[in-house]
Amino acid sequence: MPSPRLSRKEQQAHTRSRLMSSAAAVFADRGLERGSIDEVAERAGYTKGAFYANFASKEQLFLAMLEERFAERVAEMDRVVAGGGEPESQARAAGDDFVRYLSGDPEWQRLFFEFAAHAARNEQFREQLVERYRSLRGRMAVAYERQAERLGVTPPVPVEHIALMTFSMANGFALEKLLEPDAAPDELYGTMLAVFFKGLRALADEAQASEPPGAH
Repeated sequence: MPSPRLSRKEQQAHTRSRLMSSAAAVFADRGLERGSIDEVAERAGYTKGAFYANFASKEQLFLAMLEERFAERVAEMDRVVAGGGEPESQARAAGDDFVRYLSGDPEWQRLFFEFAAHAARNEQFREQLVERYRSLRGRMAVAYERQAERLGVTPPVPVEHIALMTFSMANGFALEKLLEPDAAPDELYGTMLAVFFKGLRALADEAQASEPPGAH
């Protein structure tokens, strides 16, 4: 039985997906600078023109890949928060999810850090990368705010800063895992998050206890 004919929108989505998969393989093998658009297109089974019909540059292709992975991270984060439980147990669950994410696509972290270094030398690309970063951090900040409301506590620091700090820990752990995997056991990131959120909870409780009666 013949396969159903794809609509134009479905064909474009299929082409973009194949190009992104091809780019991940090419850049993993050859790096950002040496991996060419010609190679990406050829490996995906398309022409160079097909590449430019979907992406303006290697940077734009990477941003599309980043958005796809950020969407996955948001979905995982929402699932952990929706599961309830104490912040420390949620932190460990989130840490386990992140480690599985790293292990599932180890080449992605190499590619991410390579593009991050490239962004530091390319202002236009840096602004585009930061825009995506801020969007994800904003989603995380909203999740932390909801969590604080559920627990009936006031965060001791702005939720935007909490999101930035957890981002920094995630990137730091990913880098250590990339450079010296044996020195960074899988459970370490979950422990980092648990200690961090336990400390935040202690600060929030301390601030609440020091408030004069009738302050609320």
